[in-house]
Amino acid sequence: MKQRDYYFDNAKFILIFFVVFGHLLRSFIEDNETIYTVYKVIYTFHMPAFILVSGFFAKGFYKKGYIKKIAKKLILPYIIFQIIYSVFYYFLYNKGTFELDPFNPHWSLWFLISMFCWNIMLLFFAKYKAVYSLAAAFIIGLAVGYADWISNYLSLSRTFVFFPLFLLGYYLKKEHLYALFQPKFRISAFAIFAVVFIGFYLYPEVDYKWLLGSKPYTEMGAASIGAVITRLGFYILSLIMVFSFFAFVPRKQYFFTNLGKNTLYVYLLHGFFVRLFRESEVQGFFTKPENFLLLAGISLLLTLLLSSKLITSFAQPIIELKTSQLKKLKDRSRAYARFYRKKLTS
Repeated sequence: MKQRDYYFDNAKFILIFFVVFGHLLRSFIEDNETIYTVYKVIYTFHMPAFILVSGFFAKGFYKKGYIKKIAKKLILPYIIFQIIYSVFYYFLYNKGTFELDPFNPHWSLWFLISMFCWNIMLLFFAKYKAVYSLAAAFIIGLAVGYADWISNYLSLSRTFVFFPLFLLGYYLKKEHLYALFQPKFRISAFAIFAVVFIGFYLYPEVDYKWLLGSKPYTEMGAASIGAVITRLGFYILSLIMVFSFFAFVPRKQYFFTNLGKNTLYVYLLHGFFVRLFRESEVQGFFTKPENFLLLAGISLLLTLLLSSKLITSFAQPIIELKTSQLKKLKDRSRAYARFYRKKLTS
């Protein structure tokens, strides 16, 4: 049973690493075709897989107090970090006026408000058979692109576009994912990643914005019937890539496994480092392939740091409105201090 928990914690840690790495790569996609290709490959699966896993763990939505629990877990941090990021951007970009719009989520904060909405939507969609609910969710996701007023406001576009993945995760069972561990699936997954990489590299005109799900079709320059076909194609691609990714996730416990429980901390905090990086002169150093390997290493170190006990202990009061980890850290520090004091005096 423990190994099953290891699997999902491993998956979440690896995915949050790709979130950080993808955001750091964003600055270079206009200058380097290979980086642009890697960037698009990452975006085909990292957030879709995160959303699917979130849906998988939403099976208790019907329990008493669940909505109140997720509101505290998602909406309160959203409001807090919406304010913090507004202040941060005010000073970082030397803005003349301070702007705070609680309904227009800053950058990566869209995930929190969309996640809350997906859980609420389950109250309706989960009443019906999976085939009907999923079909309806995908149809809505395809059709919503024609509504020009549905965009980043309240993260409505992403909420509807990515909801099918969340709903699919809700209907999935562990056995479905564990079936991917067979060697034939892993070999196929490797081949799929290679083919997708080659495809994006040979056809660089494929716009990465289709993978974001944040804009109506008119802003994508495709308001005809072909837009539905394009989005449907990206749905299929993302699903294939998500399950290919899950085929590679290890099941054993590693040094990073327990840190997979702290992905929300990494998600909310890494944006400050990414934005500072984008505004710094350090970007100029990353021009050669080996430098981008270094950037991957930096992404891993940042992920490890932000998910560590030290950082989560100090950030918990802001993110979870709790101080339990900070108290444990204080108690542990006092115990170490007493231990070494005794050693010195003995």
